[in-house]
Amino acid sequence: MNTDSLTGTFTFADRVDAGRRLAAALLPFRGSDVVVLGLPRGGVPVAAEVARALSAPLDVVVVRKLGLPFQPEVAMGAIGEDGVRVLDQYIMGVAHVTPDQLAVVEKRERAVLAARVRNFRHNRPRVSLADRTAIVVDDGIATGATASAACRIARAMGAARVVLASPVGAPAVVRDFTDADEIVCPLAPQRFIAVGRHYIDFTQTSDEEVVRLLDEAAERSADELTTKKARP
Repeated sequence: MNTDSLTGTFTFADRVDAGRRLAAALLPFRGSDVVVLGLPRGGVPVAAEVARALSAPLDVVVVRKLGLPFQPEVAMGAIGEDGVRVLDQYIMGVAHVTPDQLAVVEKRERAVLAARVRNFRHNRPRVSLADRTAIVVDDGIATGATASAACRIARAMGAARVVLASPVGAPAVVRDFTDADEIVCPLAPQRFIAVGRHYIDFTQTSDEEVVRLLDEAAERSADELTTKKARP
Protein backbone atom coordinates (compact mmCIF):
# COMPACT_ATOMS: atom_id res chain seq x y z
CA MET A 1 0.00 0.00 0.00
CA ASN A 2 1.01 3.64 -0.41
CA THR A 3 0.55 6.56 1.94
CA ASP A 4 -2.13 9.01 0.81
CA SER A 5 -0.87 12.58 1.35
CA LEU A 6 -4.40 14.02 1.58
CA THR A 7 -5.95 11.58 4.04
CA GLY A 8 -2.83 10.51 5.91
CA THR A 9 -3.88 6.89 5.52
CA PHE A 10 -2.96 4.08 3.16
CA THR A 11 -4.27 3.43 -0.31
CA PHE A 12 -4.53 0.11 -2.13
CA ALA A 13 -3.05 -0.30 -5.58
CA ASP A 14 -6.26 -1.85 -6.92
CA ARG A 15 -8.95 -4.34 -5.92
CA VAL A 16 -6.61 -7.31 -6.32
CA ASP A 17 -4.12 -5.75 -3.93
CA ALA A 18 -6.95 -4.92 -1.52
CA GLY A 19 -8.26 -8.48 -1.74
CA ARG A 20 -4.88 -9.99 -0.93
CA ARG A 21 -4.45 -7.74 2.07
CA LEU A 22 -7.98 -8.44 3.27
CA ALA A 23 -7.36 -12.17 2.82
CA ALA A 24 -4.43 -11.97 5.22
CA ALA A 25 -6.80 -10.72 7.92
CA LEU A 26 -9.23 -13.54 7.16
CA LEU A 27 -6.77 -16.44 7.28
CA PRO A 28 -8.19 -17.71 10.62
CA PHE A 29 -11.25 -18.80 8.60
CA ARG A 30 -9.18 -21.06 6.35
CA GLY A 31 -10.14 -24.69 6.78
CA SER A 32 -13.62 -23.96 8.11
CA ASP A 33 -16.85 -24.45 6.17
CA VAL A 34 -16.81 -21.05 4.49
CA VAL A 35 -18.39 -19.56 1.37
CA VAL A 36 -17.04 -16.25 0.11
CA LEU A 37 -19.71 -13.98 -1.37
CA GLY A 38 -18.72 -11.01 -3.49
CA LEU A 39 -21.02 -8.05 -3.94
CA PRO A 40 -21.26 -7.31 -7.68
CA ARG A 41 -19.55 -5.77 -9.24
CA GLY A 42 -16.62 -4.17 -7.42
CA GLY A 43 -16.64 -6.59 -4.51
CA VAL A 44 -16.04 -9.64 -6.68
CA PRO A 45 -12.34 -9.03 -7.56
CA VAL A 46 -11.68 -8.49 -3.85
CA ALA A 47 -13.67 -11.60 -2.92
CA ALA A 48 -11.86 -13.69 -5.53
CA GLU A 49 -8.54 -13.10 -3.79
CA VAL A 50 -10.09 -13.94 -0.42
CA ALA A 51 -11.61 -17.17 -1.75
CA ARG A 52 -8.31 -18.20 -3.31
CA ALA A 53 -6.38 -17.59 -0.08
CA LEU A 54 -8.94 -19.48 2.02
CA SER A 55 -9.40 -22.30 -0.52
CA ALA A 56 -13.11 -21.55 -0.28
CA PRO A 57 -15.83 -21.47 -2.93
CA LEU A 58 -16.65 -18.10 -4.45
CA ASP A 59 -20.11 -16.90 -5.34
CA VAL A 60 -21.99 -13.64 -5.69
CA VAL A 61 -24.71 -12.36 -3.41
CA VAL A 62 -27.04 -10.48 -5.73
CA VAL A 63 -29.39 -8.14 -3.91
CA ARG A 64 -31.96 -5.67 -5.11
CA LYS A 65 -33.32 -2.85 -3.03
CA LEU A 66 -37.08 -2.61 -2.68
CA GLY A 67 -37.77 1.12 -2.81
CA LEU A 68 -40.92 2.76 -1.55
CA PRO A 69 -43.52 3.09 -4.33
CA PHE A 70 -43.46 6.90 -4.23
CA GLN A 71 -39.88 7.34 -2.98
CA PRO A 72 -37.78 4.67 -4.73
CA GLU A 73 -34.58 5.97 -3.15
CA VAL A 74 -35.86 4.97 0.32
CA ALA A 75 -35.48 1.24 0.95
CA MET A 76 -38.34 -0.67 2.51
CA GLY A 77 -36.48 -3.95 2.14
CA ALA A 78 -34.36 -6.07 -0.17
CA ILE A 79 -34.63 -9.30 -2.12
CA GLY A 80 -32.25 -12.11 -2.97
CA GLU A 81 -32.37 -15.37 -4.84
CA ASP A 82 -34.74 -18.28 -4.20
CA GLY A 83 -37.55 -15.95 -3.20
CA VAL A 84 -35.69 -14.58 -0.19
CA ARG A 85 -37.02 -11.22 1.00
CA VAL A 86 -36.24 -9.06 4.01
CA LEU A 87 -38.53 -6.15 4.88
CA ASP A 88 -38.32 -3.09 7.09
CA GLN A 89 -41.72 -3.23 8.74
CA TYR A 90 -41.23 0.15 10.39
CA ILE A 91 -40.58 1.97 7.09
CA MET A 92 -43.47 0.15 5.43
CA GLY A 93 -45.79 1.10 8.26
CA VAL A 94 -44.83 4.76 8.25
CA ALA A 95 -45.28 4.91 4.47
CA HIS A 96 -48.53 2.93 4.59
CA VAL A 97 -47.35 0.49 1.91
CA THR A 98 -50.10 -1.92 0.90
CA PRO A 99 -49.52 -5.59 -0.03
CA ASP A 100 -50.42 -4.81 -3.64
CA GLN A 101 -47.90 -1.98 -3.82
CA LEU A 102 -45.21 -4.21 -2.34
CA ALA A 103 -46.03 -6.93 -4.89
CA VAL A 104 -45.65 -4.51 -7.81
CA VAL A 105 -42.24 -3.29 -6.63
CA GLU A 106 -41.02 -6.80 -5.85
CA LYS A 107 -42.13 -8.19 -9.23
CA ARG A 108 -40.19 -5.48 -11.05
CA GLU A 109 -37.03 -5.93 -8.97
CA ARG A 110 -37.16 -9.74 -9.17
CA ALA A 111 -37.04 -9.53 -12.95
CA VAL A 112 -33.89 -7.38 -12.73
CA LEU A 113 -32.35 -9.68 -10.11
CA ALA A 114 -33.02 -12.81 -12.19
CA ALA A 115 -31.40 -11.25 -15.24
CA ARG A 116 -28.28 -10.29 -13.29
CA VAL A 117 -28.00 -13.76 -11.76
CA ARG A 118 -28.26 -15.42 -15.20
CA ASN A 119 -25.64 -13.07 -16.56
CA PHE A 120 -23.16 -13.70 -13.76
CA ARG A 121 -23.57 -17.47 -13.34
CA HIS A 122 -24.66 -18.77 -16.75
CA ASN A 123 -27.41 -20.76 -14.99
CA ARG A 124 -24.87 -22.39 -12.64
CA PRO A 125 -26.61 -23.06 -9.30
CA ARG A 126 -25.65 -20.86 -6.40
CA VAL A 127 -23.37 -22.27 -3.71
CA SER A 128 -25.43 -23.45 -0.75
CA LEU A 129 -25.03 -21.43 2.44
CA ALA A 130 -26.93 -23.86 4.67
CA ASP A 131 -25.20 -24.14 8.06
CA ARG A 132 -22.03 -22.54 6.70
CA THR A 133 -20.14 -19.33 7.39
CA ALA A 134 -20.82 -16.70 4.74
CA ILE A 135 -18.11 -14.08 4.28
CA VAL A 136 -19.72 -11.15 2.48
CA VAL A 137 -17.07 -9.09 0.70
CA ASP A 138 -17.24 -5.64 -0.84
CA ASP A 139 -14.51 -3.27 -2.03
CA GLY A 140 -15.49 -0.71 0.59
CA ILE A 141 -18.16 0.29 3.09
CA ALA A 142 -19.50 3.83 2.78
CA THR A 143 -23.10 3.95 4.02
CA GLY A 144 -23.38 0.22 4.77
CA ALA A 145 -26.82 -0.05 3.16
CA THR A 146 -25.88 -2.58 0.48
CA ALA A 147 -23.71 -4.56 2.87
CA SER A 148 -26.56 -4.68 5.37
CA ALA A 149 -28.97 -6.03 2.76
CA ALA A 150 -26.43 -8.61 1.58
CA CYS A 151 -25.75 -9.86 5.11
CA ARG A 152 -29.46 -10.17 5.84
CA ILE A 153 -30.01 -12.04 2.57
CA ALA A 154 -27.12 -14.42 3.33
CA ARG A 155 -28.58 -15.19 6.74
CA ALA A 156 -32.04 -15.73 5.24
CA MET A 157 -30.45 -18.20 2.81
CA GLY A 158 -29.38 -20.36 5.73
CA ALA A 159 -25.92 -19.15 6.69
CA ALA A 160 -25.12 -20.16 10.27
CA ARG A 161 -22.71 -17.24 10.65
CA VAL A 162 -22.28 -14.07 8.62
CA VAL A 163 -19.02 -12.13 8.42
CA LEU A 164 -18.77 -8.79 6.64
CA ALA A 165 -15.31 -8.19 5.20
CA SER A 166 -14.03 -5.12 3.41
CA PRO A 167 -10.59 -3.57 2.88
CA VAL A 168 -11.78 -0.11 3.92
CA GLY A 169 -14.82 1.46 5.51
CA ALA A 170 -16.20 4.54 7.17
CA PRO A 171 -15.35 4.15 10.87
CA ALA A 172 -18.79 5.03 12.24
CA VAL A 173 -20.53 2.62 9.89
CA VAL A 174 -18.08 -0.18 10.67
CA ARG A 175 -18.44 0.46 14.41
CA ASP A 176 -22.24 0.51 14.41
CA PHE A 177 -22.92 -2.25 11.87
CA THR A 178 -25.28 -4.84 13.38
CA ASP A 179 -26.28 -7.16 10.52
CA ALA A 180 -23.19 -9.38 10.71
CA ASP A 181 -21.83 -11.57 13.49
CA GLU A 182 -18.34 -10.21 12.84
CA ILE A 183 -16.77 -7.43 10.81
CA VAL A 184 -13.26 -7.58 9.35
CA CYS A 185 -12.16 -4.20 8.03
CA PRO A 186 -8.40 -3.54 8.24
CA LEU A 187 -8.67 0.13 7.28
CA ALA A 188 -11.23 2.49 8.85
CA PRO A 189 -9.58 5.92 8.70
CA GLN A 190 -11.05 8.76 10.73
CA ARG A 191 -10.67 11.02 7.70
CA PHE A 192 -12.67 8.70 5.47
CA ILE A 193 -13.81 10.54 2.33
CA ALA A 194 -15.01 7.91 -0.11
CA VAL A 195 -14.17 4.31 -0.93
CA GLY A 196 -12.49 5.19 -4.22
CA ARG A 197 -10.22 7.69 -2.47
CA HIS A 198 -8.40 4.76 -0.86
CA TYR A 199 -7.50 3.09 -4.15
CA ILE A 200 -4.95 4.19 -6.72
CA ASP A 201 -6.83 2.30 -9.44
CA PHE A 202 -10.58 2.24 -8.82
CA THR A 203 -11.64 1.49 -12.37
CA GLN A 204 -15.20 0.22 -12.60
CA THR A 205 -15.46 -3.56 -12.65
CA SER A 206 -17.23 -4.93 -15.73
CA ASP A 207 -19.83 -7.69 -15.86
CA GLU A 208 -17.38 -9.64 -18.02
CA GLU A 209 -14.73 -9.56 -15.30
CA VAL A 210 -17.24 -10.74 -12.71
CA VAL A 211 -18.21 -13.67 -14.95
CA ARG A 212 -14.57 -14.55 -15.60
CA LEU A 213 -13.68 -14.58 -11.91
CA LEU A 214 -16.72 -16.69 -11.01
CA ASP A 215 -15.96 -19.17 -13.81
CA GLU A 216 -12.33 -19.47 -12.73
CA ALA A 217 -13.33 -20.02 -9.12
CA ALA A 218 -15.87 -22.69 -10.09
CA GLU A 219 -13.23 -24.51 -12.12
CA ARG A 220 -10.78 -24.31 -9.24
CA SER A 221 -13.34 -25.68 -6.79
CA ALA A 222 -14.15 -28.54 -9.17
CA ASP A 223 -10.44 -29.37 -9.53
CA GLU A 224 -9.94 -29.34 -5.76
CA LEU A 225 -12.93 -31.64 -5.29
CA THR A 226 -11.58 -34.06 -7.89
CA THR A 227 -8.18 -34.05 -6.17
CA LYS A 228 -9.75 -34.83 -2.80
CA LYS A 229 -11.75 -37.71 -4.24
CA ALA A 230 -8.62 -39.13 -5.87
CA ARG A 231 -6.72 -39.29 -2.58
CA PRO A 232 -6.56 -42.75 -0.99
